[in-house]
Amino acid sequence: MHRGQPHGTRAGPARCGDRDAVVAVNGADGAARRPSRVLRVAGPLVEMEYAGDTAMYDVVSLGTSGIPGEVVSISDGVVTAQSYEYTGGLAPGAEARSQGAPLSAALGPGLLGGVFDGLLRPLSGSGDWLLPGAARDRATARGWSFVPTVGEGGQVAEGSVLGEVRDRGPVRLRVLVPPGVSGVVEHIAPQGSYGQDAVVAVVGGTEVRLTTSWPVRRPRPVRTRGGEPEALHTGQRVIDLLFPVARGGTVAVPGGFGTGKTMLLQQIAKWCDADVIVYVGCGERGNEMADVIAELSALEDPRTGGRLADRTVTIANTSNMPLMAREAGIHTGATVAEYFRDMGLDAVLIADSTSRWAEALREFASRTGALPAEEGYPAGLASAIAAFYERAGAVTTLGGERGSVTVIGAVSPPGGDMTEPVTAHTERFVRGVWSLDRELAYARHYPALSWAESFSRDAAPLADRRTAAGDPAWSARRDRLAAVLAEADRLADLVELVGITALPDSERVSVLAGRLVREGVLQQSALSANDAYCGPGKAAALADSVLAVIDRCRERVASGVPAAAVEAADFGTVLRAREEVGPHDAAGVAARRETMLARLGELR
Repeated sequence: MHRGQPHGTRAGPARCGDRDAVVAVNGADGAARRPSRVLRVAGPLVEMEYAGDTAMYDVVSLGTSGIPGEVVSISDGVVTAQSYEYTGGLAPGAEARSQGAPLSAALGPGLLGGVFDGLLRPLSGSGDWLLPGAARDRATARGWSFVPTVGEGGQVAEGSVLGEVRDRGPVRLRVLVPPGVSGVVEHIAPQGSYGQDAVVAVVGGTEVRLTTSWPVRRPRPVRTRGGEPEALHTGQRVIDLLFPVARGGTVAVPGGFGTGKTMLLQQIAKWCDADVIVYVGCGERGNEMADVIAELSALEDPRTGGRLADRTVTIANTSNMPLMAREAGIHTGATVAEYFRDMGLDAVLIADSTSRWAEALREFASRTGALPAEEGYPAGLASAIAAFYERAGAVTTLGGERGSVTVIGAVSPPGGDMTEPVTAHTERFVRGVWSLDRELAYARHYPALSWAESFSRDAAPLADRRTAAGDPAWSARRDRLAAVLAEADRLADLVELVGITALPDSERVSVLAGRLVREGVLQQSALSANDAYCGPGKAAALADSVLAVIDRCRERVASGVPAAAVEAADFGTVLRAREEVGPHDAAGVAARRETMLARLGELR
């Protein structure tokens, strides 16, 4: 079921001065809301009286402890809400109060380097387990360094930069004029240290604070979308050479259990050249998520030399956390990524995994009595998936700068069934698929990305950009690698039936060529200092080196050298180059290629 903004509900942007809708007692307009009574509690599903000022998707506060929930139905004077937290102790007769606003995320300083739940509340760690967070602490105890960039009396439009917030990390945050606001700068705070809720500017009568709120299910506005495609370099050769993704693109990563989805996504988070990483752990095991967080916190950022965590936002909704918070976490992550995009930054949103999010939609639909469709999923599953991936894109922001949100979503099909609804619908809406293969994973080939089942719709437009950037051979190189792999796959079944010695010499070289491409180019070790990341120069050099060796092998066989003699040659000089030369050492790869070509020339 697509849970976007319905007709007839509040559609205006959250005001900059609003408190976080999850923890506020008053509504978005600041007026006190009339309380009602809880009528029935059935697990996380709570029914309460209609108080006359409640709308669909409003956040409600339940009981004396203020358990947050979301309105999912209004019928015959009864409001049904889905709780974001455990409802133990909540009983009929308890007070319930509407917030008068949809679920909103508090966006401002303190996000980078933090770990949050699906409602963007901080999580604390204890051993290998993540503990649910209390209401977000927005106290002003910590000060943030604000530097104004405009003066009082100036005319500004929506999206204009009012000042910068400086922290220890590499990302310089900007305070922007909110959407829908423009006019004269009536007040601007002087340079100094301010709390998160401090008013740092007044524009056209509207207060602008360091921290603002935005409804998580409503995409943030932009001036325009599209433009010249630009590649997002991931540092993973099989992706950058064969299945590239553009900044602002969308990619699905389907794969069964044990195929290495989480490992691949972690490698992209570590090494891609985005400005900000938003990592959403949706429904994963708690100890696994804790390992991801610990590793990201300990890693050095190769771009800055600081901590990688200083430009990463982690949203963790593990399998033992409430269902509705898991469902909201995907939208919260998209909102956070858009917040950084609006500053003119390139953000990558990694969702691991969207299948667990879809399962939350299915369970929610069954609780509310919605008519089930395929495999029990709600009929609006396709719309919900499309709405999520549509939040990606390269844009011109309201302030006139270029920014992007790239969405990479893992899909975990039960039993590896790629025809199940979540995988099938996702492949309809994304521009690329990096399909993981169980047999490759079991053969210890990582990343276990299937070159036969994967595709990239960004490859063609990016080829033109590569040519303009000085690499005119990129498209031809990609085509040759794909052709070598396809021919080797075609012969693989035949080899299993009749054996390699029954093939003609030319086809034996084709089988050898497939092995050289797989082991010398596509395979990559996440544990190797030289191979975990591969620069574009080294990736091109490795591919050109292996292709040159394949051509020399074909020449030698065509000149009368037996295929068995070529197969017996030691190709380690070329195959070990990926691990033995540095991440950017294209010259070292070229030197090894010349050595190997000379050795093949001596075969008789």
